Order: sequence, then structure tokens, then C-alpha cells
Amino acid sequence: MVSRPKPEMTFVKAALLSLAMLAAIVLWGTGIYSADAANDHNAVDGYGVTASLR
Repeated sequence: MVSRPKPEMTFVKAALLSLAMLAAIVLWGTGIYSADAANDHNAVDGYGVTASLR
């Protein structure tokens, strides 16, 4: 009898990995935004357009 190899990526592992990556992206974005705001820089929206309040 030949046994099939167990899949290494299960649904639970994929869900946890996705949640961890999403949390890392959100924390990274929050850190960049708050660091720019703390140093009195204008936030960049990703398209090269900045909001100027002066």
C-alpha cells in the first residue's frame, strides 16, 4: 500500500499566513504614516500627489 504525502499547506495554515501578512502590511503602513506625520512631513498618497496645507 502506498501512502499519499500529506499536503504541507492546509487551509488553516494559509489563513493564518494571510492574516499575519495583512497585519504586517497594515502595521508597516501605519508606522510609515505616523513617522512622516511626527516629522512634519506631508503624507504621500502613493500616486505622487501630496496634500499641502500651507
